[in-house]
Amino acid sequence: MTATNPAHDFREARDFLLDHREDYAAAYEGFGWPRPERFNWALDWFDGIAGRGGDRTALHIVEEDGSEIRLTFEELRRRSNRAANWLRERGVRAGDRIVVMLGNQVELWETALAAMKLRAVVIPATPLLGPLDLADRIERGRAAHVVVRGADTEKFAEVPGDYTRIAVGGAPEGWLAYEDAGTARITAEDAGDDEPFVPDGPTLATDPLMLYFTSGTTARPKLVEHTHISYPIGHLATMYWIGVGPGDVHLNISSPGWAKHAWSNLFAPWNAEATVFVHNYTRFDATRLMAEMDRCSITTFCAPPTVWRMLIQADLTQLRTPPREALAAGEPLNPEVIEHVRRAWGVTIRDGFGQTETAVQVANTPGQPLKPGSMGRPTPGYRVVLLDPVTGRPGEEGEICLDLTGPEGRPVGLMTGYEGDGERTAEATAGGYYRTGDIGSRDADGYITYIGRADDVFKASDYKISPFELESALLEHEAVAEAAVVPAPDPLRLAVPKAYIVLAEGWEPGPDTAKALFAHSRAVLAPYKRIRRLEFADLPKTVSGKIRRIELRERTAQGGGIEFYEEI
Repeated sequence: MTATNPAHDFREARDFLLDHREDYAAAYEGFGWPRPERFNWALDWFDGIAGRGGDRTALHIVEEDGSEIRLTFEELRRRSNRAANWLRERGVRAGDRIVVMLGNQVELWETALAAMKLRAVVIPATPLLGPLDLADRIERGRAAHVVVRGADTEKFAEVPGDYTRIAVGGAPEGWLAYEDAGTARITAEDAGDDEPFVPDGPTLATDPLMLYFTSGTTARPKLVEHTHISYPIGHLATMYWIGVGPGDVHLNISSPGWAKHAWSNLFAPWNAEATVFVHNYTRFDATRLMAEMDRCSITTFCAPPTVWRMLIQADLTQLRTPPREALAAGEPLNPEVIEHVRRAWGVTIRDGFGQTETAVQVANTPGQPLKPGSMGRPTPGYRVVLLDPVTGRPGEEGEICLDLTGPEGRPVGLMTGYEGDGERTAEATAGGYYRTGDIGSRDADGYITYIGRADDVFKASDYKISPFELESALLEHEAVAEAAVVPAPDPLRLAVPKAYIVLAEGWEPGPDTAKALFAHSRAVLAPYKRIRRLEFADLPKTVSGKIRRIELRERTAQGGGIEFYEEI
């Protein structure tokens, strides 16, 4: 990439993927990562979009009360310039770390772009966090500034530290008011109100951009560091998986503060020069969501499995114009949900697999044959190897790993490492592989099927049990809204599968329902996989919505719940 045109190689790589959107073989074999020495996505790419066609809609937010705001690429360019200048005047410097805890509001995108332009480092945080989590992020993240909603400022009364406090919407005493930046005054009607931003130095590809705290499903959250290329350029693969292109309107249901929000509400759609669409709500309403999807012409749609399961409880035929592309991410989606949506919309939901540490690594990409239960094949730019957890040798089943030593080199979309934890980083990248901690199997056509987290897979009577497979089988029964399977101690078999069940509306917990679910388990699962214990209970989850199976395993070991047993 030349110093005079740092976006040139990026655009060529982007266009190559768009040109081969449904030709997986050509895209996978022909794609090469751009590896610039200097790159600032906000300045070099986003502002460039504004310069080429700034009147196109970049962001469209619809509120629960029906109010809405649309902003063009040009308006967001000018707003982020003004925000960057204002933040710099308040002491934000290159390398400073900023905790950004905002909802799906315009200021979230303004701040993200402004921070990139300043070369500050964003620590995304969901507004669901409490004082203890925030204190951890301030301390371990070494944050110098926070930008939060006015309604959340009280949480910081218990968070020590010498950090700049900036509130969006109602700044209390001792806090700076973000509104003083004046970004909201920039509209299409006053296009002449252009405040230039002059960077105070070049942005190196290795400069840190984001620090993410992982969801912490099995342990203390890790602090993942991404650079100015690992997420902006890395998410070219995510753009390819989604199938989003110029002019599309992309809806991704994800909470701010989590990596998937940056994946599909920031980098992937704007890499494609598409519109980011958001519908804010306090309580999920499938009918209202589908009405907005129709009204606003959503063409590509991604949601976590929990939302898909709630959607199929409604009449999906209410959506007159289904999206062209439908996707699921966060956890594997169960086959029966995919089939339900296919019957109603004529669209197949395509799974993708990735982590906070990476972009999407494995996916069912547009136009490719789908295999039931498989999450697809490696995405362009990623060389995936399955390593036996015991021998460390490659095989057709094992830990999903990325090859870091092949001729293509380390994939651009991989984190720098775990900030402040060199030992854990070395462990995750030992032997020239990045180790995901997830187990999968690969068939003769290269399709990878998810088995489970290495920590979640267990043995019963010397048979390997995948909790996800059993959970998928349970969800086929109409009584089950959600399920989680963990090992329960057994004196003869070491462990037997126990299911925690959240019932669908209209079903009551008790022996009759348990009997029906045990019968279903016998009908659809091999004898060694059958559910042997069952408990009706809510599922503990992280603030990002992932099931905390470690907590369920501890609860199972301790006992105390009302269990139902099947005779063995």
